[in-house]
Amino acid sequence: MSEVKEITIVVKWSAKEYPITDLTDQDTVAVLRHEIFKKTQVRPERQKLLNLKYKGKPAENNLKLGNLELKSNFKIMMVGSTEADIEDACQKPEDLGDIIDDLEFESEEESVENSSIYLAKIEKRIKEYKITELNPPRPGKHLLVLDIDYTLFDHRSSAETGAELMRPYLHEFLTIAYEFYDIVIWSATGMRWIEEKMRLLGVSKHIDYKIMFYLDSNAMISVHTSDRGVIDVKPLGVIWGLYPQYSAANTIMFDDIRRNFLMNPRSGLRIRPFRQAHLNRDTDEELIKLSKYLTDIAKHCKDFTKLNHRKWEHYDPRK
Repeated sequence: MSEVKEITIVVKWSAKEYPITDLTDQDTVAVLRHEIFKKTQVRPERQKLLNLKYKGKPAENNLKLGNLELKSNFKIMMVGSTEADIEDACQKPEDLGDIIDDLEFESEEESVENSSIYLAKIEKRIKEYKITELNPPRPGKHLLVLDIDYTLFDHRSSAETGAELMRPYLHEFLTIAYEFYDIVIWSATGMRWIEEKMRLLGVSKHIDYKIMFYLDSNAMISVHTSDRGVIDVKPLGVIWGLYPQYSAANTIMFDDIRRNFLMNPRSGLRIRPFRQAHLNRDTDEELIKLSKYLTDIAKHCKDFTKLNHRKWEHYDPRK
């Protein structure tokens, strides 16, 4: 009889990691799902284990973990919602929190943006944060900085695959934008998970566009606000300090959460969040509309600080 080996698997879900230690190589994927449920309260049938594969396909529930030849502390990225979250979502509008978010932070913008404390934090990030450049900047291009979760990717949908979780027209959008913009991906998660999501979405090696680099949560800074207390934000000054060819005059940032560009409010455009991908794939055209806006301002606006991105849908290049 072969020796039974203990296995530890780490599940990444909702920006947290959950070590699953009570497993052996003789346990099945179904047992793994049960143990994940005990840790996260996401029911097994709602769990989407995105990178748990066997021969290139999602691992079946009856497959033994030993057959997967997993390395020690193998990390799985999971998508799925708890029953409480699903019930809560049915009782109130999806974007209610984001509407409140918009109103609350409007009064904070000026004091935070020019605070010497936070500018000092940005200088520290410029000196210490190490960027891995995937592709070099191109002369004369603008800069587009993109969030991932709920901007390009619905990370908590009940959809089955990366293609189903992807926001419609993502590749078309990035192809159009790439003509005028160098593209940076900035997520409030860890670098490993940014890389994995970009691989799942087919972004990292697409032939029609290139990503300049990724930024993770370590490039963010913490600021104190009167309404929400301490929050983490994405200061564009980190990029501008390392790449002086970019500035507020030629940079635009998309995020579904307005507070993320609290340090650079005039450079941020709050995109409508993409949720419930399995229901909204046929109706969401946000990226198609935004690609036109990006093209128009790149061609007709020499200084992006003159724009009001909150009114992007009404932009007229003739005026």
